[in-house]
Amino acid sequence: MGEHAAALTRFASGFASDPADCEDLFQDICLAIWRALPRFRGECSEKTFLFRIAQNRGLTHRHKDNRVGIGDIDPDSLPDPRSDTEHAQTSRELHEILVRAIHALPEQYRGTVLMTLEGFSHRDIADVVGISENNVAVRLTRARQRLRRLLEPKGLT
Repeated sequence: MGEHAAALTRFASGFASDPADCEDLFQDICLAIWRALPRFRGECSEKTFLFRIAQNRGLTHRHKDNRVGIGDIDPDSLPDPRSDTEHAQTSRELHEILVRAIHALPEQYRGTVLMTLEGFSHRDIADVVGISENNVAVRLTRARQRLRRLLEPKGLT
């Protein structure tokens, strides 16, 4: 867990609506991993095993909590990134906009995008989700198109 905890936390944030919710989901993922460890047979990598569990817990969590929306953030209201402090604030706000856009994606795209952001290869994603590498590529293309449509009105594409 030490090696993958940060990535799993980021992954959980893609399925949770706020920090407390993310922490709850992360704990749920950790518990599910703990329970599943005796069944790990080494037929896939440790990382694939952990993220398969995280994906399933995230989807289950998502079905219980359907508070999704990108929100209305006016790009003109974002601060001018001239100073480091303002730049950091702008980066955080842009990150929040991207996270909300990812939350607004259909479930089959959300996990694929999150794993891509964590540096998973198409092969690793295919193993976690149980689809072909070509299908992963198709999902990523469709997810990018949806993200562009979601972010375009915000002036962020």
